[in-house]
Amino acid sequence: MRADLHVHSYHSGYASHLRFLRARDCYSEPEQVYRVAKSRGMDLVTLTDHDSIDGCLEFLERHPDADDFFVSEEIECLVPPCPGAPTRGSLKVHIGAYGIDERIHRDIQPLRKNVYEATAYLREQGVFYTLNHLFFFLRRQMTLDAYLRALLPLFPAFEVRNGTMLEVHNTLIEEIVGARARTGQSAIAVGGSDAHTLAGVGTTYTEVRARNRDEFLENLRAGMSCVGGRHGGTARVMREIYGVVVRYWASLVGLGRQELSWPRRAVGLGFSTFSFPAEVAPALVAVIGKAGERRRIDRFRREWGGAGAGAKIASVGPRTQGPAEAAGQVELAPR
Repeated sequence: MRADLHVHSYHSGYASHLRFLRARDCYSEPEQVYRVAKSRGMDLVTLTDHDSIDGCLEFLERHPDADDFFVSEEIECLVPPCPGAPTRGSLKVHIGAYGIDERIHRDIQPLRKNVYEATAYLREQGVFYTLNHLFFFLRRQMTLDAYLRALLPLFPAFEVRNGTMLEVHNTLIEEIVGARARTGQSAIAVGGSDAHTLAGVGTTYTEVRARNRDEFLENLRAGMSCVGGRHGGTARVMREIYGVVVRYWASLVGLGRQELSWPRRAVGLGFSTFSFPAEVAPALVAVIGKAGERRRIDRFRREWGGAGAGAKIASVGPRTQGPAEAAGQVELAPR
């Protein structure tokens, strides 16, 4: 069975830039995400909105008997300074948490300021969770060695294929996770599109041998997973950005779900009209961003150092026993 384990909906909050415009991070309706995912061969569907399960609850309110849907969330946490590896500036990580409920969502929110507390809570509650897009937020806040030593032992599973990240980015994560697996440490592989528009939904996925939703989650927890689908690139990011921009413009003229007051819509229309000649900027942002991502990954690969770094990973014992130890085998390559 296949599922896209990283996909967003209208409930993923607001874009971090130009907050006064109240532009959403994603405009896809939960119902639309479900239909598109199913049409692209996903046997199971979930939503991983930013620090929210409202999209999942909205879908289940309309389809309470849906046995091919489960509640998930992408949780943004801060990495606090740790002994021997102080952070230079703020460092965030994103955790994918799967098969959760309203209580777990509510309880995890106060813990988001500390990734150690958040992951300890998820382990205590028996939640299956992942570290998403390992290098997305890492610049120079801490060294690569300190970063891996601080974070890898906290997680049983890792997103080794993200549909918006470059193939070289995903490949390096897969190599690092593979090094953990070879030492017997927890290293379950997952994949997801990270789609913020309908165009990307279901194009990257996780595959698990299972007959139903509960068996899928159980076997995923046991490490019986592989990943498939597309990697990301400049064109994909441009399509995502412009897709969100167009949906924002549509909301300003009254199309789609409405939450903005007329005065705020007037401000948005005025700003969009005034700045229209600069609307090529997202394309430049995508080009520059992906060039920067490639440079960072090249630097991380040099620091990783192949076998020598693998030995370093082997020397870092797991903080907690994960399900992959019992599974005995973790499949990382796509079929």
